[in-house]
Amino acid sequence: MSRLRVTSIARTFGFATWQITLGAALLVLGFVIAAQLQSQTPRTSYTSQERAPLVQTALELQSQQDALKQQLLDLRTRISGIEAQSAGSAATVTQLNDALQRARIGAGLIAIHGPGLVIQLADSDAPIPPGANSSDYRVSGSDVRTIVRELWLAGAEAVAVNGERVTVSTAILDIGGSVLVNSAYLAPPYQVAAIGPPDLYRTMSAAPSFVAFIRARAETFGIRVSFAEPSDVTIPAFAGTVNLRYAQPASPSLPPSPSPSSVVP
Repeated sequence: MSRLRVTSIARTFGFATWQITLGAALLVLGFVIAAQLQSQTPRTSYTSQERAPLVQTALELQSQQDALKQQLLDLRTRISGIEAQSAGSAATVTQLNDALQRARIGAGLIAIHGPGLVIQLADSDAPIPPGANSSDYRVSGSDVRTIVRELWLAGAEAVAVNGERVTVSTAILDIGGSVLVNSAYLAPPYQVAAIGPPDLYRTMSAAPSFVAFIRARAETFGIRVSFAEPSDVTIPAFAGTVNLRYAQPASPSLPPSPSPSSVVP
């Protein structure tokens, strides 16, 4: 509105020019305030209507989170308990495996190796006198059994004859001109290998029964007895079948595992 028109209206109705200008300004300001209030009304209404559900949802989520936290703590407690039980079970399994390993070694079912002793028995090469029994100049099953027995008495932990593992069920018999060990026919010379303590040969050679054997067989009939102490002797596993139907341990404790030897993989 131009100044000329405002002046004309003021003269016509008798208002001052400044009154009309102020009125127009107030009118415009009223429109602006009304528009502003109208634009804020839906937002205020929306906030007041949605606040309660949002608060309820937040409370429910917090409750679920608390429940999950408690469940997590319970699971951690259960895991700790299971781990403790597993540790005890693992120790028990280890003990059982060790006992089973010792039993298998004692039964000859596992090959072992380590420092040991080898005794060789060979037929006599001395001339046989007329009228003498030639079998006395040959190594017999009784000779092999005597050496095996002396090794056991001296502390041997595993014994084999020409690669045949000697177990509690092993039979050493004379069959024709050979010696039967387990189910194998062996020919001379016979090598009796054993694993045991470092002083195995010294202990065996000092035994009166072994000295008597040397005098009776080596000095009298010329049976050749030689020995060697290799740094590593292999005692193979028993290759036959175990068919014991009734057995009872001689003592409740199992024999100790061979300290100077180890299991052959």
